[in-house]
Amino acid sequence: NYKNLKIWSLGMEIANDISDLLLNFPVHERYDLSSQISRCSVSMPSNIAEGSSRTDKSFKYFIDVALGSSFELGTQILIAKHRNYIDTENLNKLEDKIDEWQKMTMVFQNRL
Repeated sequence: NYKNLKIWSLGMEIANDISDLLLNFPVHERYDLSSQISRCSVSMPSNIAEGSSRTDKSFKYFIDVALGSSFELGTQILIAKHRNYIDTENLNKLEDKIDEWQKMTMVFQNRL
């Protein structure tokens, strides 16, 4: 069950942190950067959940997609920091969680 996977749980935590953070973004970013950031963060646990119902080979593909989304998210939060939508403390917390998630996910994928 994907809900028992630590990578899914941490992915959900990241997605929820991002959702809370996006409440403070400017309205003009709603359909641009905010939307992209939201989709990436939601993609991480969503692809873990979807892939868990497949064969190990297919699951690896979904993990690749989730990892790609995590790296995209990392870039997008740096852009948000540059635009002063995120402070340094929140950026560092998110980067640490994303890094931890990426490491755990890569280890999980290699064990499949």
